[in-house]
Amino acid sequence: MADPGAGRGEAHDVLARVAAAIEARKGADPAASYVAALFARGEDAILKKIGEEATETVMAAKDGDRLRITAEVADLWFHCLVLLARHGLGPGEVLAELARREGVSGIAEKAARGG
Repeated sequence: MADPGAGRGEAHDVLARVAAAIEARKGADPAASYVAALFARGEDAILKKIGEEATETVMAAKDGDRLRITAEVADLWFHCLVLLARHGLGPGEVLAELARREGVSGIAEKAARGG
């Protein structure tokens, strides 16, 4: 099992760099930028990609293919970063929410949200 604490700062840096690249490309020429093309096609296109990538992640996990799981989760995270950017958010907000939940029972946290 991978060390969950390994590379925390580095991982945050990677997410921040990818988010910055998305931010820089969202207004680019859609013919020259995948990110710009997603933004030009609208939120439904972004949501559809997230659904596709989530399904591909599940399929990779069902197959037990660790390399494919990693690649599909990377695709899923990327498209989630695109969605965050569409709403003026970034990985910092998600990381802050995860930090807020850290050490809290999942059952207690869900109950606190009324879920």
